[in-house]
Amino acid sequence: MAASTYLIALGSNRAAPRRALVRGAGAVGAIVQSKAVDSAPLGLGGRTFANAVALIESDLDPPALLARLKAIERAFGRRPGRRWGPRVLDLDIIGWSGGIWASPGLSIPHPAFRTRRFVLAPLVEVAPGWRDPVTNLTARQLLSRLDRGRPRP
Repeated sequence: MAASTYLIALGSNRAAPRRALVRGAGAVGAIVQSKAVDSAPLGLGGRTFANAVALIESDLDPPALLARLKAIERAFGRRPGRRWGPRVLDLDIIGWSGGIWASPGLSIPHPAFRTRRFVLAPLVEVAPGWRDPVTNLTARQLLSRLDRGRPRP
């Protein structure tokens, strides 16, 4: 497979979360990383999260990249637990240059990214013109819609 470009969301709400994002971006081979933004936890996450988006290139197909990201999370100390719970590092594939991917356990683009300012604002920083293959809107347009209270077209 030829190299693909991926957009990866990074999050952390454990000890030194901003440092974890920088280390996590290095571990995934980030070409570009956004600044970190803070967000309230979803569900019962507890502590405030630090979030960022990184752009990477990889020869891996989406399922293989997802497996690699999960291995990186484990190497950072993430353990299975409750959904949206505290975590040292969370890595999600937001999008990729191949458009749409759907398989058991993996959907690209990420199904919830359009409703999450803590993903869209950093995404706009690294790839403002990236087009969501589902809506055909740019990252900048999606953020504008969310900020105006209209998350989905």
